[in-house]
Amino acid sequence: MKHEKSCGAVVYYINTLQKPEYLLIQHQNGGHWSFPKGHVEKDETEIETAMREIYEETSLDVSIDERFREVTTYSPGAGIIKDVIYFIAEAKNQKARRQEIEVIETQWLSFEKALDKLNYESDKKILTAAHQFLNHY
Repeated sequence: MKHEKSCGAVVYYINTLQKPEYLLIQHQNGGHWSFPKGHVEKDETEIETAMREIYEETSLDVSIDERFREVTTYSPGAGIIKDVIYFIAEAKNQKARRQEIEVIETQWLSFEKALDKLNYESDKKILTAAHQFLNHY
C-alpha cells in the first residue's frame, strides 16, 4: 500500500461586513472545486507545504492558524491511501492569481455559497469545521 500526504488550507478573509469569505479553487485535474493543497516535498513541515501550495496555486500570502488542523483520508486509486491535512489561513489580501497549469478559476465566496459549490462531502465537513472555528475566535 502506497501512502501519500498533502497539506493545504481553508483560506479566508474578513469582508467589510465583518463576515468571512472563503477562497475556493477549481482544479484542472477533474474540474472539482476545493481548497489549495498539494504534496509534501522533501523535508517540509505540514505548515511549510500548506503555505507553499497556497502561494503556488493562488499567489496569496497567508497567515496560518495552527490551532485548526483537520485530516481527511481517502484512496485516490488502487493501492493508494492519501492523507490531506488542512489548516485555516487568513489571506493578507484578496488578489488571488491562479496558477494556470493547475487551477481553472478562483472564487471568494460566503460560507453558504462555498458550501454549495464544493463537490465533495469531506470538503464540506472541513469548511463547516473551519467556519465554526472562526466563529469561536
